[in-house]
Amino acid sequence: MKKLLFILIAFLAFANGDAQILDPAKWTTKIEKKSETNYILTFDAIIEKDWHLYSQFTAEGGSLPLEISFKNQKGNFNLVGKAKESKTTTAFNDIFEVNETYFEKKAQIQQEISITNPKITKIEVNFNYQVCKEACINIENNFSFTIPEGSKTAEVATLATDLTTIDSAKVDTAVVNTDVNKAQSVTPEKVPVLDSKSSKQRGLWSIFFIAFLSGFAALLTPCVFPMIPMTVSFFTKQSKTKAKGIRNAIIYGIAIIFIYVVLGFLVTWIFGADALNALSTNVWFNIIFFILLVTFAASFLGAFEIMLPNSWANKVDNQADRGGIIGILFMALALAIVSFSCTGPIVGTLLVEAASKGGIAPIIGMFGFSLALALPFMLFAMFPGWLNSLPKSGGWLNTVKVVLGFLELALAFKFLSNADLVLQLHFLEREVFLAIWIAIFGTLAFYLFGKITLPHDSPMNHISVGRLSFGLVVLAFTIYLIPGIWGAPLKLISGFPPPMTYSESPYGVGNSKGGTNASALILPDGAHLGPHDLIAFEDYEKGLAYAKSVNKPILLDFTGYACVNCRKMEDYVWSDPAILKILQDEVVLISLYVDDKRELPKSEQYVSKETGKEIVSVGNKWSDFQITRYKANAQPYYIVLDTEENMLSDKPESYNSDINAYKGWLREGIDRFKKAR
Repeated sequence: MKKLLFILIAFLAFANGDAQILDPAKWTTKIEKKSETNYILTFDAIIEKDWHLYSQFTAEGGSLPLEISFKNQKGNFNLVGKAKESKTTTAFNDIFEVNETYFEKKAQIQQEISITNPKITKIEVNFNYQVCKEACINIENNFSFTIPEGSKTAEVATLATDLTTIDSAKVDTAVVNTDVNKAQSVTPEKVPVLDSKSSKQRGLWSIFFIAFLSGFAALLTPCVFPMIPMTVSFFTKQSKTKAKGIRNAIIYGIAIIFIYVVLGFLVTWIFGADALNALSTNVWFNIIFFILLVTFAASFLGAFEIMLPNSWANKVDNQADRGGIIGILFMALALAIVSFSCTGPIVGTLLVEAASKGGIAPIIGMFGFSLALALPFMLFAMFPGWLNSLPKSGGWLNTVKVVLGFLELALAFKFLSNADLVLQLHFLEREVFLAIWIAIFGTLAFYLFGKITLPHDSPMNHISVGRLSFGLVVLAFTIYLIPGIWGAPLKLISGFPPPMTYSESPYGVGNSKGGTNASALILPDGAHLGPHDLIAFEDYEKGLAYAKSVNKPILLDFTGYACVNCRKMEDYVWSDPAILKILQDEVVLISLYVDDKRELPKSEQYVSKETGKEIVSVGNKWSDFQITRYKANAQPYYIVLDTEENMLSDKPESYNSDINAYKGWLREGIDRFKKAR
């Protein structure tokens, strides 16, 4: 019955077309008296399923962060510290190539204030934020708090409309009508932009897989590999029966897993489930990680060894003689300490990488790492004959260590790049980053071919087939990187180098304007080169005037700088040759950015008749234009118009990854325009 009712409501909601005002975050507030002068302002939001509301602290260059402003602060009250947030999630956005921090399902913001003017009775607060799912919505909310007299706590109405608290268990099916002055994005498509629960699970699986491979790599280092036959032989010789030897080896393996999982648990517990991922997007911590990984790399390359104090190993080794399960546990701990010079850098790098996922990722990472480390000890104890098939220790173990050093060095520059992107210093632009990687992997290729030797390398009379093969793979990868300097997209390493726009030459070296045709083009008044060098207008009136002069229909594009699916449409749909030709030759493109923060001249600022909202920025103007004229607040949102501003298609279009469907929609409007001429 409930499902039938929901379907009926949904049908009525869409009965008049696709235009719809969305408001996925429902707010309630309260004010608490902390002392005679201090109060706590609390903002609670219930967020509809699959929508994300972005934090104040989300990385620059991605979706828009929450901005909090206090309208009547001056001379009336002071802020005590920064606004505090409830639990957030951080995930990598491969369109903007940054880690974005956001709330899911619910959010709480708290701000402490100290009253300096005893006559003040109200606190006026403005929230400007973005929520995204298949579309992105820019929302502005005004909250008003009445300062309570006498009572300890009081709840107040906060919005122009009456909002009741929505049960979070029912929010998925709730249909709530809200005041249109709060919203600015819509799309019926269900193509998730950011990580959902399933993608988070994939993220944890990827961490486990990477950690398992890292554990296997650590196993092949000079500190660990020689200990496999020694340890297995010890268990088989000291045990009275074969079964007991196998049992002790299995306990030893479980003890190794236990030690590393406890390490992951401690990291998560000490820093908090989501604190590390927040740190991983911080400028200074990215710089610290860079320095840390360069240090690890230098250690692997043979400059020095990172070792724990010998006294630790001696004390633990003495405890291992106690026998029984306790003794085996201390033997595993001794392995962790003795092998630290090889495993420490790998474990440190792994914890840093897991930190970017947040939650229990450090625990999952340590489990995967230790499982790969422990399995050989258990398996060779069960089947001692396998020991004869193990390759002998030798110089190849140091080669593994050196290769890991080069990989650590390459990864280090990714963290430095993150810091450079956030600070917008342009020291490590795409070309420089790729040049560094080409140098690192090129040097690794020379090393594998035996042209370069390092301090701990053994004399080498010939190159093994395995080493030669791996050297060829590294050389091929190095050659693959080179065209990236001239503008090749390098999709194989997407997300590692800075984006194309963060470059000395966004169109490739030697081509600053996107090609001879683009550079020679004389642009109409008010136009610029948009995506794929399309002639685009960002002012509606100028674009309309140009469309009339050339007698072409208009593709009106409501978009946003921080709109993920707008970029997806431009990158994957507009780039199709058939679509691109239509956009180049048959329409006039007008792109209106609803998150353009440029302030309008005072003479052009106004109060919206539709929403009652103050229109002070260019983005406000285009957002109000979309809401007022088309009763929608979605980006991306596309409309085909004639030169008299009449809609030519049966309905607007939003995010649609089906190229043929989008092409058909465009053709419908353009063909109607041609018939009417």
